[in-house]
Amino acid sequence: MGKTQENKRLDGPPSGAQDKQDGSKLHLCTAVEIHDLIRKERVTVQDYARALVERFDERNHEVKAWAHFDNKTILAEAKRLDELPRASRGPLHGVAIGIKDVLLTKDMPTQYNSRIYDNDGNAAADADAVAVLRTAGALILGKTATTEFAAKVEGGACCNPRSLQHTPGGSSSGSAAAVGDNQPTWGLVSTEGVGRFSTTCDTVGFFANTLDDLVLLAKVYRLDFDYSPPPEPFAIRGARVAFVKTSVWDQAGPGTKKAWEKARSLLADAGAVIDDVHLPEPFDECRQWRETIVAGEARSAFLSKFVESRQKLHASLQALVLNEHDPSRKDMLEAYDGVARLRPQWDEIAGRYHVVVTPSAVDEAPEGLWDTGSAVFNIVWTVLHAPTLNVPGFFGQHRLPIGLTLVGPRYGDMQLLRAGRALGELFERKGGY
Repeated sequence: MGKTQENKRLDGPPSGAQDKQDGSKLHLCTAVEIHDLIRKERVTVQDYARALVERFDERNHEVKAWAHFDNKTILAEAKRLDELPRASRGPLHGVAIGIKDVLLTKDMPTQYNSRIYDNDGNAAADADAVAVLRTAGALILGKTATTEFAAKVEGGACCNPRSLQHTPGGSSSGSAAAVGDNQPTWGLVSTEGVGRFSTTCDTVGFFANTLDDLVLLAKVYRLDFDYSPPPEPFAIRGARVAFVKTSVWDQAGPGTKKAWEKARSLLADAGAVIDDVHLPEPFDECRQWRETIVAGEARSAFLSKFVESRQKLHASLQALVLNEHDPSRKDMLEAYDGVARLRPQWDEIAGRYHVVVTPSAVDEAPEGLWDTGSAVFNIVWTVLHAPTLNVPGFFGQHRLPIGLTLVGPRYGDMQLLRAGRALGELFERKGGY
């Protein structure tokens, strides 16, 4: 899921749930904070839901983060959760979560920001990823805005909450704007019931206010399974940290370059061992291979929509079906085989370090809503199926957030989250934002 820069806070410790028990501040609670307050019966799920509904009424007419949000349904579900006996409450009991509007939901429409699904009703069943959340007791708030089928760079109406003249960035525009990213190893979270674009690259990821919120989700999705040996404790002092610019560094803007140098300096001063790593030349092909794979797989993903409702399908998606991007069978095989050879090589390179740092985006979120920004710095990790974690803490010329991405070897998700906690706290404290 391509992303630019979003409004996120991934610092370590919670920011003080005690100060947020006032109903007017409950919407500021992190997932961990509200989970703790509800568990200790200091607030009810209904208290929390009312605060979120009020915040929606205050802000969504400006930010336009939500594609579907029904106050009555939310409050009724909050009441049902409050009435559950304690023994029946799940690990996410009462925690509010928005669902990107490309995942099926059984109690609300899924429209993919497409005219084809303007009048879509509720699905027969939740997408697998949604079912896990609902069974864990999450309060499903609604559907967040997206670009058409999460497959276009042309933006919609959703705005960046920090500056309404800027895009929130990426296909997950409403998800990003509604809170503020963790992309797990490919395949760890089921994509059953998710609008398909590319089976090789599609990954269900998470946005959250804090690192601890992401850890809470990681446990619910069993991302901490079968670690032998278990992930090491992470301390910055003595940590081996690789900085990888990739072959598209020439596209980095001044904000990203400034954040890059600041992060290097902060980590070196904190005692980390910094190593500039240049990936072997074959990795330069990942960008083209990814474009080939996505173009070929999108052809089949959108074929039924093309033959049934061509005039309602965006021209860029029609072009994929018509093979105007022209990946041949030979091209597809070369791309599939090429990235397959590189994945174990990446695991070996990443395994030499405690964490790898790489750019998240070209710069801060672009001005204007028509273009959600470039995902050029994310492409290599997506096609390699590597887990990533965006850590904010820096800013660009418009004082919009800029983060850096931490990357690990495949199935190194929990170690990545441990590293993210330490680096996130350092960047938040001294990064200047």
